[in-house]
Amino acid sequence: MSQPIAKQKDTAAWIIQCWASFILALSATTFGIIYLPVDNWVKGFMGMGLTFSVGSSFTLAKTIRDNHEATRLTARIDEARVEKILADHHPLK
Repeated sequence: MSQPIAKQKDTAAWIIQCWASFILALSATTFGIIYLPVDNWVKGFMGMGLTFSVGSSFTLAKTIRDNHEATRLTARIDEARVEKILADHHPLK
């Protein structure tokens, strides 16, 4: 029989580090764009680029996570089918 797949849980330290690095990176980039010695339209263009980059990063991370979870579920379903076939066709029955 197969072992049940345990739900992965991140530690509080890892979650804090992830949020801290995200906030630091976003703040530093925003600060750099604001104080860049160029015209406002260039700053606006760079700000929009930053906004789209952050948004697409979230979308990509969610898509990768969803695909991984779907693959895990499909693998569990396939494993259950194989176990049922093997149990139904046991040679000693």
